[in-house]
Amino acid sequence: MERTTLQLEPAAAAFQPRRILVRGVNWLGDAVMTTPALLRLREHFPDALIALLTPEKLRGLWLHHPAVDEIITFTPEEGSWRIAKKIQVVMWPESKKYTVAESARRAAQAISPLQRGGFDVVLIFPNSPRSAVEGWLAGIPRRIGYARPWRNFFLTTAVPSRPEAGHMRKRPVSEIKMLTSTLGGYGLPRPIYSESSHQIYDYLHLAAALGANPEPLPTQLVVTPVEIKAAAQKFKLSGQFTSGRPIFGLNPGAEYGPAKRWPPQRFIAAAKEIQKRTKCFWVILGGKGDAILANEIQSAIAANQSDAVSLAGQTSLRELCAVIKQCRVLLTNDTGPMHIATALGTPVVVPFGSTAPELTGPIPAPGVPHQLIKSNAPCSPCFLRQCPIDFRCMNGISTERVVEAVMKAVG
Repeated sequence: MERTTLQLEPAAAAFQPRRILVRGVNWLGDAVMTTPALLRLREHFPDALIALLTPEKLRGLWLHHPAVDEIITFTPEEGSWRIAKKIQVVMWPESKKYTVAESARRAAQAISPLQRGGFDVVLIFPNSPRSAVEGWLAGIPRRIGYARPWRNFFLTTAVPSRPEAGHMRKRPVSEIKMLTSTLGGYGLPRPIYSESSHQIYDYLHLAAALGANPEPLPTQLVVTPVEIKAAAQKFKLSGQFTSGRPIFGLNPGAEYGPAKRWPPQRFIAAAKEIQKRTKCFWVILGGKGDAILANEIQSAIAANQSDAVSLAGQTSLRELCAVIKQCRVLLTNDTGPMHIATALGTPVVVPFGSTAPELTGPIPAPGVPHQLIKSNAPCSPCFLRQCPIDFRCMNGISTERVVEAVMKAVG
């Protein structure tokens, strides 16, 4: 097939793929933000088999998702050649209704014919050269992704960046010091982002290269009642889930770095005041690296586990989703669990400092009262991992503002 540059794929009327591979992104929050594009692909190609190539750590995110028929995973140790071979040897049924395991069983019993590999097209969400190389090595005839240096050769359609796309430019320290000096940085204009600057539009734009509708949708994940019940039993929360007492989630960590974290003492003060007003039960969440902090917060806001429990570092990804689904609200930093909550319909309250909610914040959904809080720090957003000065963007968000935001979110 001849290579095209900076052109979109033919309309769906001219190209009707039977098997579509989507190369997923590598981070939890970004992965959730791809769900509108995947849903639009499913809407446009209802009879196609859609497989997702995703890091093993994110596999649980895609279970039961209506836009994904099959999940192909890889680990950090696997190189491009091995991933390409993995793509090639997947056995696909003639009908998409069978899982890979069921297809193998049917093949062994000569119940139905199978085809090896056979993807018609791969849609590549990451911008890395490696993600483009994988589809090329696997011999997929159509390979669609954004045009970037060192990878256009491996694409058959190199899609230009959207002019309105938002850019997360890291501010130099010298600029931050100038903006926060006594010379009047507070009078300077702040970045202005349009609605279409949000990152979900980048993924929708790629899906539109295959003819899908580029209009936004809320992010979406699926958790089953069976999973909720299993998580409640495992973590001894069954009584809390059925008592009628409001369950509030608290996620004090952020994998990207300390610049995205509201101060722990303010989380504690806010949680105490909210518990005083609502008699809520707090579930404190996070990864293994957040366990010490989460335990300290749990101890500070409750004398025993009758008022709060820390599950940080104890849940699988599916269990994390199940617990968040049961929360009336999630008080959280801008991080992966924030995106999980919004995709499950749980309202979030989020202090934003170094990042911009206009680019990566929750997508509004009807009837879900997300509360996004920013200070007036002139250096925000800086998109740095650590604050080089006095952390005024987060210190400028008071406990009182967060408490009132939570009360508004829960009605």
